[in-house]
Amino acid sequence: MKYIVIIPAYNEAAYLAKTLESLALQTLLPEWVLVVNDSSTDQTASIAAAFTTQYPWLHLTTKTSAAIHLPGSKVVQAFNHGLALLPETIAYDVIVKLDADLILPPHYFETVIQEFTANPTLGMVGGVALIEKNDTWVMENLTDTDHIRGAFKAYRKACFQQIGGLQPAMGWDTVDELLCRYYHWSILVRPDLQIKHLKPTGAQYDKKARYKQGEAFYRLHYGLLITIIASVKLASKKGKPLLFLDYIKGYFKAKANREAYLVTEEQGKFIRHYRWSKIKSKLF
Repeated sequence: MKYIVIIPAYNEAAYLAKTLESLALQTLLPEWVLVVNDSSTDQTASIAAAFTTQYPWLHLTTKTSAAIHLPGSKVVQAFNHGLALLPETIAYDVIVKLDADLILPPHYFETVIQEFTANPTLGMVGGVALIEKNDTWVMENLTDTDHIRGAFKAYRKACFQQIGGLQPAMGWDTVDELLCRYYHWSILVRPDLQIKHLKPTGAQYDKKARYKQGEAFYRLHYGLLITIIASVKLASKKGKPLLFLDYIKGYFKAKANREAYLVTEEQGKFIRHYRWSKIKSKLF
């Protein structure tokens, strides 16, 4: 099986070289990689350009967009921009969305491809993120253990196409997994595939982003009660209890504005049923 990688990058000069170096050291190299320089104001583009002279599978493009870094929309818009530039001559079985601030273990993609090959019902595969604290690499524990972080998503091509690709909105990396399960694909997290995450999650988000999580809960058809439970859990994981109020405000703002849903009503019913089953499994 062959894989391609798209790397959205906005002002990642401090980290990009390490990410590209870890890609170049993979025991199974990619078929095609595109760095999408998303209007960076630092040396991101020149760093990527230097690497393209060394590796024929690596390419660079620049996208013009606003500097504001709202969670979800900017990065997925850059990803989709890159996907549209994929040459028709490139054959692939797996598509990867990768952040530009990661260090991958050398066997990462060889292992991912082995998993896809062994299980034809597998729609998504990923490892786990580590962050550095007090000179030690520890688990970045922001999500459930069965969730693949948006920073390193690998999709089987057929699954990716069936879920409709990635949606440029907060919650895109939850939507994709819920739709993956809706269409009867399985998801695998390999705890032994440990990726060093060099920049804290949400480091670039500004105050305009604080209500976006609650908006995402609304647009996923969660309903108020599941939103309350999810908001308490997420605020607790982040160690910032007052974020709960922002999430709830975001939910009601989205409801008042009649924001468009990210999934259909039928898919929403499946999502609510799935969420309740997970909640009950943890309680009982």
